[in-house]
Amino acid sequence: MKKIKILIPIYNDWQSLNKLLSDIDKHLEESQHDISLIVINDASSEKNSDKIPTLKKISSIKIINMKKNQGHARCIATGLKYIYEKEDFDYVIPMDGDGEDRPDEISLLLDKINNNPNMLITANRVKRSEGVIFRFCYAIHKFLTFIFTSQSIKFGNFTCLPKSIVGEIILDSSLWNSFSGTLASLYKNRLSISSIRGKRYIGPSKMSFFNLLIHSVSIISVFKITVLTRCLIFLIVYLLLISKSVSLITSIPVFLLFVMVISVLAVGKRENIFELEESLSNISNIEDIK
Repeated sequence: MKKIKILIPIYNDWQSLNKLLSDIDKHLEESQHDISLIVINDASSEKNSDKIPTLKKISSIKIINMKKNQGHARCIATGLKYIYEKEDFDYVIPMDGDGEDRPDEISLLLDKINNNPNMLITANRVKRSEGVIFRFCYAIHKFLTFIFTSQSIKFGNFTCLPKSIVGEIILDSSLWNSFSGTLASLYKNRLSISSIRGKRYIGPSKMSFFNLLIHSVSIISVFKITVLTRCLIFLIVYLLLISKSVSLITSIPVFLLFVMVISVLAVGKRENIFELEESLSNISNIEDIK
């Protein structure tokens, strides 16, 4: 029997979390693994007014309350560090708490570990549930990521991490900036399941265009050396091509390239190994719910 920790960051989305707990419990009813949950409360301004549902399969639930809001990626980084240093476990499955990572796919991740106990397993998106405009913007994000980094990153937080990998990534400063970018940069050899992006249980998606932009640049910034090298090569080649026809129009790609470089360097500064190492000091208290 493997000990599985499911890691869920949450901010003011308690109704969705409570439904998610019930769905996880239901879909893992036949599992032979020891399943427990670690919820990272990112300094929510709202309290959970609903009662935690009755759960049969989930053996324990802890809510780690943070002193100050630090964002989704840093909540996952803090949670991974806490689990590695404080908990007895074999695997960690980070997932969103709003239903967009589907609970019925957890069993697909767990099936993979039977024959591949030490491999990173990702849930690669094959279908999304958002509107046309968001899917178009997301396609641009994936295209830019591939152009600037040569990485086709089809997964997000929803993964299955062996203990050995958790121990490695919490020592990497890029984890403080981008979870999926860190995994893509460190582990070329990984397995995957096909995943369908679910619909939020309650309310509209919190991933705005601006948040998607920051998310995209955060991933790209993990590969900043590659990005800067490619930008420099492109700039030299492009300037040679337009040397005899410089105009305001032909200067636009150069301007956009500089915006990209500045953005990558600025967002890349969010990588901070000291803050990652000290992240557990941001914990206010821990509630044992079950």
